[in-house]
Amino acid sequence: MALVIATVGGAGWAPVAPGTVASALTALLLWLVPFSRAGLVLFFVAVTLIGTWAAEHAERALGGKDPGAIVIDEVAGMTLSVLALPLTLPVLAVAFALFRVFDIVKPFPAGKAQALRGGAGVMVDDLIAGLYALAVVVVLRALVGWP
Repeated sequence: MALVIATVGGAGWAPVAPGTVASALTALLLWLVPFSRAGLVLFFVAVTLIGTWAAEHAERALGGKDPGAIVIDEVAGMTLSVLALPLTLPVLAVAFALFRVFDIVKPFPAGKAQALRGGAGVMVDDLIAGLYALAVVVVLRALVGWP
């Protein structure tokens, strides 16, 4: 069960860019499912908590630190990147692009957070990337004024 959750139903086995695939699937889910704000927060908390557990167990099963097939962290990070925003296509597209950049570049303290052990080490850097993406989208929306 942990492997199914950690790989987001197998999306983590995508042959190219599994993290990007999982992030894109999350953006699509967020656009298609009519989440209320409370529902979105509940979804985020559940993915983060269950994902941390699943990542911990999947890391042991797969061997190695944060194997590429574990992509539940991208689901949590992508969700955080839009948590306080309207789930419109422009918001989702910009948040997706920013989240991917921050997840790949890992600006401080995201890179350091990867040193944490187990499921927390898998999840925290993506949550930081999601928080950075959220902050940039909030500022962009304030400056440009898009809905």
